[in-house]
Amino acid sequence: MQAFAFNTRREKFEDPRVRLAFNYAFNFEEMNKQIFFDQYTRIASYFAGTELAATGLPNGREFELLEAVRDKVPAEVFTESYANPVNGNPEAVRNNLREAMRLLKQAGYEVHDQQLVKTKTGEPYAVEFLSEGAGFERVFLFYKPSLDRLGIASTVRTVDEVQYQNRLRSWDFDIITAAWPASLTPGNELRGYWGSQAAEEPGSPNRIGIKNPAVDAMIDQVVFAKNRADLEAATRALDRILLWNHYVVPQWYYNKLRTARWDHFSHPDVMPKYGRAAFPTVRWSGVQKAAKAG
Repeated sequence: MQAFAFNTRREKFEDPRVRLAFNYAFNFEEMNKQIFFDQYTRIASYFAGTELAATGLPNGREFELLEAVRDKVPAEVFTESYANPVNGNPEAVRNNLREAMRLLKQAGYEVHDQQLVKTKTGEPYAVEFLSEGAGFERVFLFYKPSLDRLGIASTVRTVDEVQYQNRLRSWDFDIITAAWPASLTPGNELRGYWGSQAAEEPGSPNRIGIKNPAVDAMIDQVVFAKNRADLEAATRALDRILLWNHYVVPQWYYNKLRTARWDHFSHPDVMPKYGRAAFPTVRWSGVQKAAKAG
């Protein structure tokens, strides 16, 4: 998962309807076209591209695990297959912005003089995108006009790496780009990613600040799984719970490897399913190939 991640320790991001509104405002399709040459695919899972990703509706062992925490998870976990809003044309953009505004109103916000404010207090709603390098500035700035149309005041701040890390350690941020690498056999690292205990541990990878008993329960099911089938079911169940709480606005992935090749190296006939072409771990220089390559 790579995503715009909210710091839910801050009141402005506590309501999942607000977080979902940000997803409706994100015009990924136009961004992909304008600055990424249509190379990328939208992420729709914390374990995208693997057998651990939740698909369709829960069934079998996965359903049993979710049933045990039914009262602690959004109802959509059982009734809908997760999908990101789709933009890409003016009509879809308008419809999605309308839905975003509806969600914000439900969460207690309204627009006064083109500024989104909290209905009860009149406090303006503003967010800061924090980055450690200039590379993501164009992404944040592309996102900004959509938020402007909702009345959300947004700023982009780029700081050096030391300041960035210090601000993360002290949870001094609104929205960042974050990524959580995953293996095909997830385990204890999930406690650090999304477990309640890690939410207040300075420097932990639980950037979002998730404190959710259903998430904790499903992480335990993953960690203590007795067999592969149980591990896959528990991971898919965890995926659904995370997705339907709208902790992030998912970004994108590229399902190919960009490599420069030289016919100098050999490899086994059967290669690992994932990884950077397994280089240099299971490759070797072949004498005949080297001679031929010159």
